[in-house]
Amino acid sequence: MRAFIAITLTPDIKEKLSRIQTNLKECGADIRWVLPENMHLTLRFLGEINEGLLNNVIRVTEETAHNHSKFKIGLSGIGTFPDIDHPKVIWVGVKDGDKKIEDLAYALEKRMEALEIIQEKKPFSCHITLGRTRSPKNKEKLMAAMNNLGEDLYKEGISFTAERITVFKSRLTPGGAVYEALKEITLRDT
Repeated sequence: MRAFIAITLTPDIKEKLSRIQTNLKECGADIRWVLPENMHLTLRFLGEINEGLLNNVIRVTEETAHNHSKFKIGLSGIGTFPDIDHPKVIWVGVKDGDKKIEDLAYALEKRMEALEIIQEKKPFSCHITLGRTRSPKNKEKLMAAMNNLGEDLYKEGISFTAERITVFKSRLTPGGAVYEALKEITLRDT
């Protein structure tokens, strides 16, 4: 099964991010948008793991979560991967809490290495994916819309408290990925 570990977003944050998507849709770019119910902040993509390994993944995720306190995350800015000239992934960044997110992701990475799950090749990046481009159609309009919305997002100060992390199962379908929460784990109270 394909699996990953992520910080779960609150319903109001998903709704605000959905409004950003709605504004970006007006530019007419060719983008497959992430459904609001699927929005999350990935800490560790696990890839294909077998059922036997799942219990160990959940166990070490619980141990890691219990060593980390709940914390505030502030969102800011809109960007693209791999870069602004070749937008493949459209994301919202993190301005507050990024160090704690990185610490949590690093701790999970070390625990996954101990389970002999292959180490991530790309460096960790704190972001929430909004969509993936399918073609360069209306790229310039998309970039202009992102610049305007990025400034608004910074001024608005969207934030939430990270209270739990979740181990998800991911199933790819022609209509996009379908996520199933396998285990929600609450972070330690401060």
